[in-house]
Amino acid sequence: MLIHSEQEMLKYGQKLGKTLKAPLVLELLGDVGAGKTTLTRGIAKGLGVKADVTSPSFTLSKEYNGENYRLVHYDFYRLNDPGIMAEDLIEAISDPKTVTIVEWGQSVQDVLPEQRKTIEIKYIDENTREVSEK
Repeated sequence: MLIHSEQEMLKYGQKLGKTLKAPLVLELLGDVGAGKTTLTRGIAKGLGVKADVTSPSFTLSKEYNGENYRLVHYDFYRLNDPGIMAEDLIEAISDPKTVTIVEWGQSVQDVLPEQRKTIEIKYIDENTREVSEK
């Protein structure tokens, strides 16, 4: 599917968020600037999160409370070895009331469950992204 603006990405995420049921792991694939955090902001809104959702690039993870579920958003971009963060991720994944979103999850592939939803976002041009769900 082609997304033609940030607003469309937010709407897509919000619609998706309304359908998600915990426990769930959602892996987001895409280059820097592809729209992974924008998609996460939309998903959070769909889950009923009222707080501002920002990228966890520098904090590694951020946690939000939604209407029915907790959302934990991880960004492992800066980590070659996740160390203790892998344990934190396992804890989030194990919580039946948590939707877990993982960006740059290559370093934690052995921790991620096989039964996860994967969304790939490909940069087409400044305004256009191709989004595919696996």
